[in-house]
Amino acid sequence: MRVVHSRSSHGVVSRAVGKRIVGTLGAVALAATLLSGCGDDQEPPADADRTTSSPSATPQESSPTPEPTASEPSEEAEPSATPSDNASEGADEGSGQGDEGTDGSGDDANDDGDSGKGSDEGKGDGKSDDKDNGKGGKDDEPEKPDYIEYGETSTRVGKLQQRLQDLGYFVTSVDKAYGGETQQAVFALQKAGGLYRDGVVGDATQSAADKGVVPKAQTSSGKVLEIDIDRQLVLAVENGKVVKVINASSGNGETYQAKGNTYTAYTPRGSFAVYREENRMYASGLELGDMWRPKFFTGGIAVHGSASVPAFPASHGCVRVSNSAMDWIWDTWGAPSGTPVVVY
Repeated sequence: MRVVHSRSSHGVVSRAVGKRIVGTLGAVALAATLLSGCGDDQEPPADADRTTSSPSATPQESSPTPEPTASEPSEEAEPSATPSDNASEGADEGSGQGDEGTDGSGDDANDDGDSGKGSDEGKGDGKSDDKDNGKGGKDDEPEKPDYIEYGETSTRVGKLQQRLQDLGYFVTSVDKAYGGETQQAVFALQKAGGLYRDGVVGDATQSAADKGVVPKAQTSSGKVLEIDIDRQLVLAVENGKVVKVINASSGNGETYQAKGNTYTAYTPRGSFAVYREENRMYASGLELGDMWRPKFFTGGIAVHGSASVPAFPASHGCVRVSNSAMDWIWDTWGAPSGTPVVVY
């Protein structure tokens, strides 16, 4: 894959590359802890599993459900955690293994924590000749880097947040602080523009924002939850118009063991519908963790909130979005049982 660098100076590029290498090594070490488990939900009837028109009867929560067959990917789960996005949208984005080799969290090579710091070139040595500059030996003010990254607080971050929000990327607060939510939105923008998924806003990413890069919907009517597997995005679509773009992470294609069976971390493509929803922190039937407010659309596969949503595929089959994005799907957008889900 061709890497698009967006720094304007050789020194900045070198520092960013070094940071990415460190982030990637850490990602490999932590990959196993970020992969979430799957559950044992029963496959819905055929007319509910592959339809975009009408919901089927919701399985009773009290009814026992059979174990999944070893040939079918099962329900995703997350490590037990309170519904907070802090881990995923901060340092955790830098862990896991990615199909791009980065994943933004593995998924990407995050350049965390150095934003807002001035470059060495912008500092004086404190020994300037007073006759020459009249500054009395005081250092110059440090310059801002020519890119924006996680951890920076500034007016330009606020402008970026406002632009992302105007374009439909999931940003709830224009607070001038580049935190986890902003990083998730930048990941989504970089994915939509086919850019390197590192969460760093350099020339190429800023240009994509300025040009208004937004993914196009694949459906033309009704209220549909679209899942773009290739670009790892979830789109909330209404009558062919994308109203929200959300960073996502789906099945990574690897095999895994659960309760003596072997499964493949696969997210199926096709036309489905939400057939079951759990408005709570839901525990995996395979005892591999929890998922936040899941909406199941085929078998044990669901869209659900997670504390770790890297920029690359990292799940065991389900589609992860941030906890705050899942809250928006539930509380603002809706997506009740029967809502079409199109995966491509």
